[in-house]
Amino acid sequence: MSNLAAVMPEIGRIELQDVGEPTPQPREALVRIEAVGVCGSDTAYYTVGYIGDYVVDGPIILGHECAGQVIAVGADVTQVAVGDRVAIEPGKPCRDCEECMAGRYHLCPDLVFFATPPYDGSLVQRMAIDERQLFRIPDQMSYEEGALCEPLSVGIWACHRAHLEPGDRVLVTGAGPVGLLAAQVARAFGAGSVTVTDVAEFRLDIARGLGFDTELAGEGTGRDYDVLIECSGAPNALADGLWRLRTNGRAAMVGMPKQDVTLALSRLNVNELTIGLVNRYAHTWPTAIELVSSGRVDVASLVTHRFPLDRTADALMIAKTVPDAVKAVIAPQLVES
Repeated sequence: MSNLAAVMPEIGRIELQDVGEPTPQPREALVRIEAVGVCGSDTAYYTVGYIGDYVVDGPIILGHECAGQVIAVGADVTQVAVGDRVAIEPGKPCRDCEECMAGRYHLCPDLVFFATPPYDGSLVQRMAIDERQLFRIPDQMSYEEGALCEPLSVGIWACHRAHLEPGDRVLVTGAGPVGLLAAQVARAFGAGSVTVTDVAEFRLDIARGLGFDTELAGEGTGRDYDVLIECSGAPNALADGLWRLRTNGRAAMVGMPKQDVTLALSRLNVNELTIGLVNRYAHTWPTAIELVSSGRVDVASLVTHRFPLDRTADALMIAKTVPDAVKAVIAPQLVES
């Protein structure tokens, strides 16, 4: 039986290849991948071949937002069993370094992360994965929802990094998938109010549909927010957002601008603001699954487009070609041609 993967042999090209059947090693499970969300990082690797210092220098399989079903297990597996439906954390740390031992495994210098060069990702029909990266999801959760626990985890971590407290007034800049999820997490964590900004009206419409106050980016002037969660990556979004924080405000920077950011620190210093940078997440999957399964966070409504595996190239470009696209999901088990 073939094990098809959407392989990127060179920048800007995807082809289906049989990559062979993986054999689960001790503490690994064989997972049939049922849903893979498309992230902006996947599109960046596909179109330009790099993100910062991570450069594609050979064939690679993209995709890191994923969920599936366990179909076999290797030796010594105790945390999952055949038949379990699982959301998948895409990073595998060494578990022995100083960062891992301190609980900061997402900062492990030897982290193996799906679809980050040189490591392959999850746009494949079957993968062998360390059982410690697998989290059972309830029957009522779809595989798509399980896959979107990954971007939801970014929103959860952003709220942690901003030290969000109940009652906080929160400003979320950028109403892409992560911004909309971060806003929902902030509300679930007890924010007193959440305002979402963006340059696109259709994204603001989605935010309003989720129950948030909205502003067109650049038009708001109020300076009474306790927390800023910057998710747009726009060049001036962090600097502008910091001006809207109250004294002792906190910010989390999720969106990564393509150039260095200039901050007026000498003027911001008097407000004693705290800025936390966000590099992935740690210990978030149980919370993400609970938020989705309890209905406190809606990830399903963000999925606007669905594709079979053999249309991966179209899925990777949907955000650039369709104005009202929010989140695309690929089904690796579906091949139309």
